[in-house]
This record gives sequence, structure tokens and C-alpha cells, in this order.
Amino acid sequence: MKQKIIDTIKKYNLIKNGDSIVIGVSGGPDSICLLHVLNKLKSEFNFKICVAHVNHMIRKEADEETEYVKKVCRNLGVECFIKRIDVLKTANNLKRGTEETGREIRYEFFNEILEKTNSNKIATAHNNNDKVETILMNILRGSGIAGLKGIEPIRDNKFIRPLINVSREEIEKYCTINKLEPKIDKSNKENIYTRNKVRNIVIPYIEREFNPNIIKTLNRLSEVATEENEYINKITKETFDKINVGETIGRPQKQENQTFHLPLSTSITLDLKQFNNLELVIKRRIILYTIKELLGSTEGIEKINIDDIIKLCSNNIGNKYLVPIKKLKVLVKKGKIFFIAKN
Repeated sequence: MKQKIIDTIKKYNLIKNGDSIVIGVSGGPDSICLLHVLNKLKSEFNFKICVAHVNHMIRKEADEETEYVKKVCRNLGVECFIKRIDVLKTANNLKRGTEETGREIRYEFFNEILEKTNSNKIATAHNNNDKVETILMNILRGSGIAGLKGIEPIRDNKFIRPLINVSREEIEKYCTINKLEPKIDKSNKENIYTRNKVRNIVIPYIEREFNPNIIKTLNRLSEVATEENEYINKITKETFDKINVGETIGRPQKQENQTFHLPLSTSITLDLKQFNNLELVIKRRIILYTIKELLGSTEGIEKINIDDIIKLCSNNIGNKYLVPIKKLKVLVKKGKIFFIAKN
């Protein structure tokens, strides 16, 4: 398994000489395995590591898991940063889902430690089973090609997943052999969240009734989808650069307890005529690309929103606008399409 991780690191250039990496560690098998392996490899690849752990204060075992992570880090001689926050209370205050809020809080903390320690990468313990589960969830949501990629080995040249080609079974075996005794999150067995249902019900059913090699099959699908998506992304970027006729830069100040993405710009303007002459598939990609450039995320944007924007642009009668999500306004005026970030 260690060699498989080394091969993944080399294949996707996940870690470079002199990197400093923040490892997100929950205390479960995946993250403890990741910490243990990277600690062994840091001399070979010449990089530094530290650990970031978030106690969500939801389960009664949370404090025990925090102490376990601190103990493991102490034994390995790895610096460990801890954050305790009541995720359930925060989610209720923000009127958002608990799972979504927890993820936002974790990544905010990882980024905070990244800056504090002058690190340049964040490693998370997503494995091959997580990738396949994500692909199935995306299919169930009606995803396009991008969703068939699953979880990528590296994102934004910053977030790395060294375990992405390692199975959950291999990870658990590694933990047993090395006597790591990770903490098991019992809630993973509860079929409340969609991912748990896919993991505990859907995949076993498909393996039993249709395809015992569904994990390998979906991995092959992911490889094809990744190659095709990269090509379309290249065309989208080139097209965006041609029709982008203006951008106003200005990142607003972050408000206290704010966990959603902040705009990277205040507005981006596209040429309406050139946009309307594009093929439909590229129009959709351009809209998503523009929104991500503007807001840093396409969260909340659905196919119906994209189709409404395309319809708005094709009608082009007078000054018309849409507010597909509360953070975004799309205005068509004087032969231009204005994507405007709203505070």
C-alpha cells in the first residue's frame, strides 16, 4: 500500500521538494493511515508536515478522538493544531445543513493553519471508495461529465489526496498491521446521510446483483471522464478569455461567523453577441466557469439556473436580469452580460 501511495504522489506530482503540508486528521482509519505514511515519507521526499484536527462537538466520542489524535501526534513528534466548535449550533444559526457546515468549518481551519505555519498544501484522506461513492452520488443528482471524475488527486495545486488510489480495505489492513488503533466513527454505519446510504446499501447491492467489480468499473469511467473534461475545460478557458470584456476586482471583507465562499471579483462582463454564437455545451461551461471565477464556487447553481441565463441572453430585449442565487446577479444590457457578485 505504501508503494501505491508513492506511485500516486509521483504520478500526479502531489508533493514537491520543500513542500510544507497540513494534514487533516479526524482520528479515523483513513486520516491516521495518511498521517502515518506521510510521516514515514517526509525524509524521502523532503517535506514538512503538521496536523489540523476539528472537534465538531456533535458526538460524545469527539473528545476521546481529539485526545487520541493529540497522542498520536505527540508520539510521532508532529505539531498538532486543534479547533473545538459546536457545528450543530453553528449550522442552526446559519440555517444550513450540518454536514455542509462541518465541511466548511474544517476547510476554513485547514486554511487558517496553512497560513499560520507558512505551509503550501493541505492533505486530506479521501480514498478510492470515497471517489466511487462520490461518482455514484453525482450520477444520482444528474451530474454532467465533470461529476463523473469523482474526487481528483489534486485540486487548485493545493489540496492533495495521496490515498485516492487506495481502497478502504487496504487502509484498514495497514492500520491493523501497524497497530494504529484508529477511532471508528459509528455514525458512518447509520444510513441517514446520502453518502452512508450509497456506501452501505447501494454499492453492496450493485456488487451482489449486477457487477462485483463496480469499484474498478467506475474508476475506469472516472479516468475517461477526467480526460474528456480536461479537454473541454481547455476549450472553455480559451473561449472565456476571448469573450471576457471586463472584470472589476475587489474582495469584500469577511463577516464574523461567515463560512460561505467570498467573491474573487465584484463583476465579470462578457460580450453578448459572441456568447450567443457559441455551441450550447460551451455556453453552459462558460456560465459555470464565469461564476466560479467570480465567486470562487458554483455552489447552489443548478441546470435550471444555467438554462435560465442562456434564455435571458438569447431573448435580449431591454435591460433584464436574473438572481439565480442570492450571491449573484446576471444582467443583460447594451450588448453585454454582467455577472455581478452581491454582498
